[in-house]
Amino acid sequence: MRRRARILAIVSVLALVAAACAGDTTTTTAGGTPGTTAATDTTVAPSTTAAPSTTAEGSGDPIVVGGTLSLTGAFAATGAIHKLAGDMFVERLNAAGGLLGREVQWNLLDDESDTANVAPLYEQLISQDQVDLIMGPYATPNILAAMPVAERYGYTLPQHTAVLAPLMTYACQFPGWSIGPEPNSFIPNQIADALDSLDGAVSTVALLTNESGSTAFVSYGIADDPDDPSTLNILPERGYEIVADIPYPPGYEDWGSTAAQVRDANADLVLMNGLGAEANSLIEAMQQLDYTPPLMFALFPAPGLLLGLGDAAQGTLSVSIFEPNEPILEQMDPEVGEIVDEYAERAAAAQIPYTVFETQAAASWNAWEILVQGVEGAGSTDGQGICDSLHSTGADLTFSGAVTFDTAVNNFWETTEGLKQIQGSEWVMVWPEDIAAGALVGPTG
Repeated sequence: MRRRARILAIVSVLALVAAACAGDTTTTTAGGTPGTTAATDTTVAPSTTAAPSTTAEGSGDPIVVGGTLSLTGAFAATGAIHKLAGDMFVERLNAAGGLLGREVQWNLLDDESDTANVAPLYEQLISQDQVDLIMGPYATPNILAAMPVAERYGYTLPQHTAVLAPLMTYACQFPGWSIGPEPNSFIPNQIADALDSLDGAVSTVALLTNESGSTAFVSYGIADDPDDPSTLNILPERGYEIVADIPYPPGYEDWGSTAAQVRDANADLVLMNGLGAEANSLIEAMQQLDYTPPLMFALFPAPGLLLGLGDAAQGTLSVSIFEPNEPILEQMDPEVGEIVDEYAERAAAAQIPYTVFETQAAASWNAWEILVQGVEGAGSTDGQGICDSLHSTGADLTFSGAVTFDTAVNNFWETTEGLKQIQGSEWVMVWPEDIAAGALVGPTG
């Protein structure tokens, strides 16, 4: 039975989106000047009188960037990735002279992975703390909660990871990770392109979908129109038969019965539009049934957790905007290798479970570069000036190249996303071929 998710339904369940990575972190130290610690009080008295600072260059006062991340709660592991990337970026920026000749400080608050905390905290940062600039939080529901506050006060909002383009309607929000304006079309078509290269090795697909946010959007689109782009209709149009359509709710735990459905479907490809540790749960449940699918795809998994499954996860595919594979690093500026190495060292020291600088960290770095280049283009911290500058000149991103921002597509730039695959002990970029670090491996068994 075809399942369609209306846009209001998507908004209502976004707060239930699970973490995109797994693990624990207890760090609450803010980025910016080393030793600065952010407050985590979520009780605020919002005001509506603040406006972005326009302090001139060379005043000597620090430029303060306010924002929240999920330093505790369900999103904490991924929040730790974005915090570390932000800390590194701000420290490097200050070592190079700061922004507009001024030191940059990051006033970072813990939203505790609770969407209800996000808007009050951004109100606090703007109206009480009177920060000069803001940086978006992690996770689509939290970004959507911060966006109206940014719009009300006229702040530009760079954001790391929201890919649900139709909902990101504020003209001055700028994504650090783009799957284009129609990820519900781009993702299934890119998967089909990769499958086409396997010369008929894949013909049947079992589709599993977390019925929330971006994952439901990619599987089913956002409207009742049967022609709305989606995995469910694009793959059959491309010649791939969907032999099972298995939606499941956020927080789902009955993986044993789902694994049995997948086994009985006996598809060439298990395509899981899910989040975080869900792919691990499914694989482990299939192992209990002594079943391994020939090929598997996981949309937004916890990358370190999947690697940790060893042989059981070999060949699993996912999406990525950057993987630090040697053939890729060799083609990039040496500074990229330095960033990757420093991140790995600091992630290990911080006991972050997955120490590789990949998609999440790259998206965070992109967002900070967008903010800095907007400020430099405007010559001030004025929100509208930053927004206008980015619309006028775009941004040149270390991990995604030159991008432009068009409000007609909610500023979602032409995607640089590809597909990665677990091969041996690492994720390897395998598609498209012009950005691949290794060859795509087809179904096994």
